[in-house]
Amino acid sequence: MTGFSTRAIHDGNPNDPGTGAVIPPLHLTSTFVQDGVGKLRSEYEYSRSGNPTRTALQETLASLEAGATAYAFASGLAAEDALIRAHTRPGDTIVIGNDAYGGTYRLIDQVYRHWGVENRPVDFTDLDAVRTAVAETKPKLLWVETPSNPLLRITDIAAVAEIAHLAGALLVVDNTFATPYLQQPITLGADFVVHSLTKYLGGHSDAVGGAVIVRDAELGEPIGFLQNASGGALSPFDSWLFSRGIKTLSARMRTHSDNGEAIVAAIADHPAVSAIHYPGLESHPGHEIAAKQQRRFGGMVSLQVRGGADAARKLVESTRVFQLAESLGGVESLIELPAAMTHASVSGTELEVPADLVRLSVGIEDSEDLVADLLQALDQLG
Repeated sequence: MTGFSTRAIHDGNPNDPGTGAVIPPLHLTSTFVQDGVGKLRSEYEYSRSGNPTRTALQETLASLEAGATAYAFASGLAAEDALIRAHTRPGDTIVIGNDAYGGTYRLIDQVYRHWGVENRPVDFTDLDAVRTAVAETKPKLLWVETPSNPLLRITDIAAVAEIAHLAGALLVVDNTFATPYLQQPITLGADFVVHSLTKYLGGHSDAVGGAVIVRDAELGEPIGFLQNASGGALSPFDSWLFSRGIKTLSARMRTHSDNGEAIVAAIADHPAVSAIHYPGLESHPGHEIAAKQQRRFGGMVSLQVRGGADAARKLVESTRVFQLAESLGGVESLIELPAAMTHASVSGTELEVPADLVRLSVGIEDSEDLVADLLQALDQLG
């Protein structure tokens, strides 16, 4: 098998046989001419059902995540929705991490619970707690984020996969924070990998999309059916943007990781910082597992500040290079207050995040500028 960067550039993206163009064409079409009733010129008849540009992206994703096939959707939540509908029925249970992304938990708890699918939050870093939850609920799916959003907890994917499979359950891993460059959950036993393509895979904050990558084709068939039947497929133009972004993923992730490490080192002893959540720290409880299953530690950093919620709000409103915005994974650095922004929907639940928590998506700007910006903002907290 060729290397990751080579596959990111070439798999699913051969040069155009007609013109020799090194970038495959963007197929902005809703429909395809047939050479007779039911006589398709190729495999395509209507772009909701299939489009060459989306196919190219899906082939790249499957290659990078070591999956059998992939399905691209109009958002990360649309991808998760299709997976859940394909593989659960009323009466089933999903065991989900108690530090999951707020949008994922909202979908599972506030949408699927009313459809008869129950959920059980659990700390996936506690394998005994996972075994207990699985024994008590007999779940259909175990849903893991590692690193988790926003507390950057680390789950041992191989160990949880063993627990899931012994119980006849399937394991879903949200690999958005790590990307396939840092870890490939399917090689560690996961059955499904989900991504918000919007984040690192796109990398430029200019498109919204999501994907499901499956371990084997049979698991993917009902997801592919729903991609067409429910109409949540990713558009050709956004597919082209994500394919373009993926070509530079490995280079970007190396810089994100370098800058994340520089930020952590610079703020570690700042008097305004009460805690840093970053798996690259040897003091992080998941450091050894992360070092085993990840290539690097990435560019996501969360910190807590002295002075509580008011100080955290002042911090996110005081940076100049870091921009106050939701989302993550772009080339630009972003800062946000999860309790009031991305995770406001889990307020009052077991998944509620600390009010003094600040999440950084460390971009690929010059590390010296990022460090200086964050330090000047922290200095304002006194």
